[in-house]
Amino acid sequence: MTEVRPPAATSASLWERDAEIATVKRALDALCAEGSSSGNLLILRGEAGIGKTALLAETRRIAERRGCTVWSARGGETLRSVPFNVLRQLLQPALVSLMPEEAREYLGDWYGIAGPALGIAEPSGRQPDPQGVCEGLVAAVRRLAKREWPLVLLIDDAHWADQETLGWLSAFAERLDDLSVLVVVARRSHDISGDTARHLDAVAATVDHPVTDLSALTPGATAGLTRATLGRHADDPFCREVWAVTGGNPYDTVELLAKVQDSELEPVEAQAGELRPLNRSARGGGLVARLHNLGSDATRFAWAAAILDTGITVQLVAQLATMAPDDAERCAERLREARILTEPDPADQHGDGDLEFVHPLIASAVYNSIPEKTCTGMHGIAAQVVTESGRGAAAASRHLLQVHPDDDAELVEQLREAAREHLAVGAPDAARRCLERALLEPPRPDVHARVLHELGCATLLTAPATTIEHLQNALAMSGLDGDTRIDAVIRLSQALLHNNQLEEAVRTVEAEAARHEAGPAQLRLRAVQYMWEGIHAGEAISSGRSEHLAELARTCTGRDNSERALLILRGFDAMTHGESAEEVAELCDRALVNGRLAPGLGWTDTEWGIELLLMLSSAYAFADRLDRAEALHNEALRTYETARWNGGHLALAHAYVGVGHRRRGRLREAEASQRESLRVAERVGRGLPLYWTASCNLVDTLLARGRVDEAWSVAERYGFAPPYPSTIVLPDPRTVRGRLLLAVGRTDEGIEELEAAGKAAAVRGHHNPVMVTWMADLARALATRDPSRAAQLATEARRQAERFGTDTAIGEALRCAAALETGQRAVRLAGQAAAYLEASPCQYEHAAARVEYGIVSRSVTELNRGLALARSCGADGLVTQAREALDALHEPR
Repeated sequence: MTEVRPPAATSASLWERDAEIATVKRALDALCAEGSSSGNLLILRGEAGIGKTALLAETRRIAERRGCTVWSARGGETLRSVPFNVLRQLLQPALVSLMPEEAREYLGDWYGIAGPALGIAEPSGRQPDPQGVCEGLVAAVRRLAKREWPLVLLIDDAHWADQETLGWLSAFAERLDDLSVLVVVARRSHDISGDTARHLDAVAATVDHPVTDLSALTPGATAGLTRATLGRHADDPFCREVWAVTGGNPYDTVELLAKVQDSELEPVEAQAGELRPLNRSARGGGLVARLHNLGSDATRFAWAAAILDTGITVQLVAQLATMAPDDAERCAERLREARILTEPDPADQHGDGDLEFVHPLIASAVYNSIPEKTCTGMHGIAAQVVTESGRGAAAASRHLLQVHPDDDAELVEQLREAAREHLAVGAPDAARRCLERALLEPPRPDVHARVLHELGCATLLTAPATTIEHLQNALAMSGLDGDTRIDAVIRLSQALLHNNQLEEAVRTVEAEAARHEAGPAQLRLRAVQYMWEGIHAGEAISSGRSEHLAELARTCTGRDNSERALLILRGFDAMTHGESAEEVAELCDRALVNGRLAPGLGWTDTEWGIELLLMLSSAYAFADRLDRAEALHNEALRTYETARWNGGHLALAHAYVGVGHRRRGRLREAEASQRESLRVAERVGRGLPLYWTASCNLVDTLLARGRVDEAWSVAERYGFAPPYPSTIVLPDPRTVRGRLLLAVGRTDEGIEELEAAGKAAAVRGHHNPVMVTWMADLARALATRDPSRAAQLATEARRQAERFGTDTAIGEALRCAAALETGQRAVRLAGQAAAYLEASPCQYEHAAARVEYGIVSRSVTELNRGLALARSCGADGLVTQAREALDALHEPR
């Protein structure tokens, strides 16, 4: 056997780690190079005891020797339920060095979002968007990192990190390109599942070099380590048995050799048979037996330390183990001598205690050895200690979660308070765990329904199916009355909507409305019912909906938000049906207060939701009141960016800002907004209505720009194809896809898609030729195949346009009619179309009309006007069309 001999003073866990250390040194070389360098991420992966922690310690030593700032943190098996725990550890050196004013200055606009999650600011009172909190934490760490160059972040036992930290880490890892930071993450190879595995896989996906998998020691390295520890006289058979017993695991090898020394066992072949029994005492049952041999007091001390896991002090353990301070000091010393506890490394900032377990494997074995009743009892005492220290219910909740259910009303209230504190800092999953545990207690009958309601609110955005069950159960019980019950019904309908159960959402609100007499409560419920019906893409769920809505709206003056909501819904309904645009605008104006959204109807107000306000802005947009629509869209974007709502709301805001640009003919700006919308929507999840809105608008804009191949590529990449969502998407996805198919030459499929769009529009009574343009698109497609049908469609499109009454609608209908004609009739219609569209706010359509008018009239002047408009719009295809027409006239451009 060839013996491996490491350099002098090398830690046992660093034997045969030359390649890994070289990788670390190269990363540090790049980090410390002159000028700014891009960030880097290293992932160390291996089984328990393989030496990950030792490699991180060596990384710290090398980095600090080179003048780097090093921040570190460690996950804990019993601390996974504590939100932002690992991230707070990581940033502790930076946070404690900052005065409150400095923290505000460094974090800037993110202070109010990230500060509560980091524990340096009080929550604002409004429940934050978890995605926004994650983005805020990414921004906060980026800003703090720029203070400390070069900076190294070390995260140990990432497989035990809390979900909130892992979410931050996966987002932060994607944005290291322009930041001079080295991040080193250590994690186990196996036994990782669920969200933890998903997050860690996402982190690994950002690495452009292989993950470092740590291997066990070879027999030669084990022999070298054995002789370095026990002496040169250790013979080969004994060394081989050490390797066979430990499998080359560095931690097991070091522990086994320490026990050989303690037992004064001779390292020769004759004694090799004693190694396996000695090794068993290092882990699991053997460790537990060794602990019991130290005495009942030492065992109880170790149990209490395992309950705490972090911040272990002799005083706190004594309080938890109910023992005298002197006895506790003696137990701590015995456990240090037995290599179960040790003093923390001064270089680490993993807690504020004066003791820690020698290895996480020992901590796990000790914790798992605690008898169940004793364990729950100690957690209960720990929760009381934490609460009495003034750290709050959220800090105590990790212990409360482990207490055995015992019909304790006070415990239920503590868990409810903890859930509220978790929600206030952007940790809904932690809130969910507290409320689910509260249900097991169980709550008193008069409180049970409220706990279910709170649980449903906590899970609304993350688990709609679960939310539905909780809220339905809550509503079936007594205990929810008045506004609380109405809120529960509306939230249930929202969850049903998110779970693609729109019809049931409508029925749920409708049934609750029927329980109430006429008045504000019923009016609010009716408004929500009509709102959900208004965004349904299929056949009307309730017969006579539009008539009932119109009747209700006639009595509304806009005196409260329920009436304002009904006015908005009526305006949107009238717009989709192609009724008078003047009436649409008048209804929408009545829903405003001095031209602005009423208090309680803002973009971040949760009582009504974003859907109602998007209906308002869409009604304005398609009624040619683009000034009002754009003001609303820009206000939405500013509001969400300021509030750091970086999920679905922000995706929709970008999409609708893009709609405004598209309607104005600012196609470059529209494309930029819609691509940003799609980027955010991708993060939220595919298949949702907001995802359809983002992808549909981008395809529509690319078609307007004449970039057909790119539009097709986007459609293929993002699944812009049937089946379509059950909610309305603007513009109509069937129509947009039909135009796309025509543009790529798949004419038969395009015609079929447009026919389907027409049938779907007829079912819903959508006769607005600007919102759903299938009729004009199909007429053009059938111009040569079926001229008679094309003419009928064009005539009906013009009738609908004149009924709606906007310049855009009439101009577009005239464009369609001109495309079907020849000679002077085509010239006259094209000229009329150009005149109407010049008066409309839609400059792309005006540019198209000018080019078409120039072509049929053979007018260089009109073609040059159209060319200039097309260039200003960014309509590349239209520019090419105008140039070709000018070339055909043999005139200079």
